[in-house]
Amino acid sequence: MSSPIEEEPRIGTVILGIGSNDGDRVRQIERALGQLIMHLNLERISSIYESEPMELRDQPWFLNLVCMGTTRLKPWDLLEFLHTVEDKLGRKRGGERFGPRTIDIDILAYDERVMEEADLEIPHPRMGERAFVLQPLAEIAPEWQHPVTGQTADEMLAQADAEVIRPYMVPPPPAAPVL
Repeated sequence: MSSPIEEEPRIGTVILGIGSNDGDRVRQIERALGQLIMHLNLERISSIYESEPMELRDQPWFLNLVCMGTTRLKPWDLLEFLHTVEDKLGRKRGGERFGPRTIDIDILAYDERVMEEADLEIPHPRMGERAFVLQPLAEIAPEWQHPVTGQTADEMLAQADAEVIRPYMVPPPPAAPVL
């Protein structure tokens, strides 16, 4: 008797947004990227940008980046994996909406898929309004096209509200003492 041949999972291209404004923001983002490589082949990673909080203003500024890569995880499995990474890095759920967080990882896009389900919308429903997403996205994939509007990342950025976003420069490590 022959066994059925299992089809290998399809590889999908995903775009993720990563942000942090609680604790050591740079370290949290680095740790998140380190965890993501368990299930993603990261091909492009933007610079880190600093942005002022949008909804709840009385909190620390956010650091954000966007990355693009491939995965064999299906969208719901990817979301579950991202929640596991966030939990591992100290993300507390159920707090104040738009409040401080150690890490936040959002699925911005998955191939050209369009999904509108209760806990998962792809592409991310508010990505076109957020310069802190569009600036790093335009840096790594300026010609990427939104699967619903057809606009490129550059076009969406040109139309986004002018919130405060600036490149974030991590200071160099202190020089080693001369002996």
